[in-house]
Amino acid sequence: MKIAISGGAGFIGTNVAASHIKKGDKVIIFDNLSRAGTKQNLDWLLSQGNFVFVKGDIRNDKKLLATFKKYKPDLIYHLAAQTTMVTSVTNPREDFEINALGTFNVLEALRKGAPKACLLYSSTNKVYGEMTDIPVAEKKKRYNYRNLKGVSENYPLNFAGPYGCSKGTGDQYIIDYARIFGLNTIVFRQSGIYGPHQFGIEEQGWLAWFTNALLFDKPVTIFGDGKQVRDVLYIDDLISAFNLAFKNIKKTRGRAYNIGGGPKFSLSIWELFEILEKLANKKFNYKFGSWRPGDQKIYISDISQAKKEFGFEPKISPKQGVKKLHNWISQNKTLIKKAGVFKK
Repeated sequence: MKIAISGGAGFIGTNVAASHIKKGDKVIIFDNLSRAGTKQNLDWLLSQGNFVFVKGDIRNDKKLLATFKKYKPDLIYHLAAQTTMVTSVTNPREDFEINALGTFNVLEALRKGAPKACLLYSSTNKVYGEMTDIPVAEKKKRYNYRNLKGVSENYPLNFAGPYGCSKGTGDQYIIDYARIFGLNTIVFRQSGIYGPHQFGIEEQGWLAWFTNALLFDKPVTIFGDGKQVRDVLYIDDLISAFNLAFKNIKKTRGRAYNIGGGPKFSLSIWELFEILEKLANKKFNYKFGSWRPGDQKIYISDISQAKKEFGFEPKISPKQGVKKLHNWISQNKTLIKKAGVFKK
């Protein structure tokens, strides 16, 4: 198969690209290499096998269309994005141009250049907003939902903050292009994805950020009280979800799915600290900061729709996954330093 990946040198993109290179697929990576770690990821991918690299930006609609027309991909992963709420507040125009207009450009390139292809879109749980109406119980080390296992796709959308608005715009356009133009598009509202080749920073990629900080002896700030909870999903399980959704495209096209670890695989910051401190045999140096705007006290995906419609079931527990991430960072410290993760 021919696989095109926007943001193919990012964390998820690199892992997706490697999995397809391994299968012998022809992989086309479309990336502007603007994010820390992308150049290092691209170098690593070169050691995995052959692929085509197109240096391009999803804000450039002409280059996207030319790429899709030239390579006629069978499957497109749209992973390129501005990924932090903090950046979206400091530069809302850039955030909109990448996440909303960029996604529109990808859809138009699909419609005009590769209309038979399937497109998988990485959306976010932030499309549901702060969800302050859901009753939450405070425990010693975490928050729990009082009377809910997880948030389903039926929960009302409530875009909050420029990031929520821009990603939410992309999310809805992806669904609508299946409805109006008959394209094969699928939305994944992702939660807490983590794993190797993730160059976590303070604003985004929290599991990798805290692991980096502990292993490099850097102080960290806990924004809030440390009891915030997210369901977490190891990258191999996300790739498995992508593959299953693609295989079941007749059922999944035009649908949105909440994809994360679900109720079984969730962590608070304190619970992550516990796992990491045991693995590294040292303690975090931390201080507290005030809650970030739009930060949910708890978000856990109800993944039952994905299980029912294409058999998705996460296999790698947080303990196993965090250990894998810890080991990868331990073995790649030079790479992480070179990527400039700790530069302010």
